[in-house]
Amino acid sequence: MTLSLYIARRFGQAFLIVAGAFWGVLFLIEMVEQIRHLDAARGALTDAARLAALYVPSTLYTIFPLVVMLSAVVAFLGLARSSELVVIRAAGRSALGMLMAPVTVALVIGVLLVAVGNPIVSATSKRADEIEGQLRAEGRQTVAIGREGLWMRQGTADGGQAVIHALRGNGEATALYDVTFLIFDAKAGPVRRIDAASAWLTPGSWVLSDAKDWPLGRSTNPERDATRAQTISLPSTLTAESIADSFGAPSAMPIWELPGFITALEAAGFSARRHIVWLQVELAQPLMLAAMVLVAAGFTMRPARFGGTGGRVMLALLAGLALFFLRNIAQVLGDNGQIPAALAAWAPPVVALMLALTLVLQQEEG
Repeated sequence: MTLSLYIARRFGQAFLIVAGAFWGVLFLIEMVEQIRHLDAARGALTDAARLAALYVPSTLYTIFPLVVMLSAVVAFLGLARSSELVVIRAAGRSALGMLMAPVTVALVIGVLLVAVGNPIVSATSKRADEIEGQLRAEGRQTVAIGREGLWMRQGTADGGQAVIHALRGNGEATALYDVTFLIFDAKAGPVRRIDAASAWLTPGSWVLSDAKDWPLGRSTNPERDATRAQTISLPSTLTAESIADSFGAPSAMPIWELPGFITALEAAGFSARRHIVWLQVELAQPLMLAAMVLVAAGFTMRPARFGGTGGRVMLALLAGLALFFLRNIAQVLGDNGQIPAALAAWAPPVVALMLALTLVLQQEEG
């Protein structure tokens, strides 16, 4: 137990050093980007630093498997150069037995990352978007899904806003049913309401069918002055791509809220495939981190006197990058519906784990 705690501590120390180094480098890079982007918006240096600090957790979260893998490389190289690996093996400790401690630490880090880190990253990213929108004075288009259906917001030509509510729609939200348009003037408030059986998004406009139009702004009795029309065309700056982007990346939502959001999304008639894949990927995160530790061990758990340390480190980095990109490719295939969500999320870490165990067992001397 003492030896396991010692190895776990060495791995934990290496992890803190590598994660801190990555955080510092990413903060500087993000700081430069924010200064460049906020120049036109006349953002202060403190605003750029605040935005950089809020965006860094999201970037670090994305590359976290690589951070863990590099931490394992640093830890195992340190043990090899101090000949502690030789002493541990001479004491009769097997390679797999020695790896139980860092693998357990990686699993614990993975669980904490998903349970605590994921909501924190979602909150910081959301707050950063809000601050950046305020600094740039952007009226952003937004989409929200709830139990009561779909809500959208878009700008109008006169600087106002149009709020759109629909009970259901198609998978891309370009066709809405039982829809209501509430149009607000920038100064006068609500000026028009339109209820329609359906609305179709065409280039540059919404086409409403079987619609009833209430003139709220210029009428003393909107119900009396309301008109009906088979078709009404409303200008729109929305596109299918902007609507898809406004749904937000699944990573922008805390994992604890994802199951309920997926249920609401499917109940409204929209595709929740991206969110389902992301949820499965997040649940597989601890296993992926454990696999990265084993990959690093498979290439670096050799005594330093044998030489070739630089080559083995390079091979470990290349293997870690390959597995990282394999997971991203599988996730894209899952998002596109080409492979099942569970396969897209769990196949890469399982494959990585099997390959890493093969490398470790090849070095096992009994």
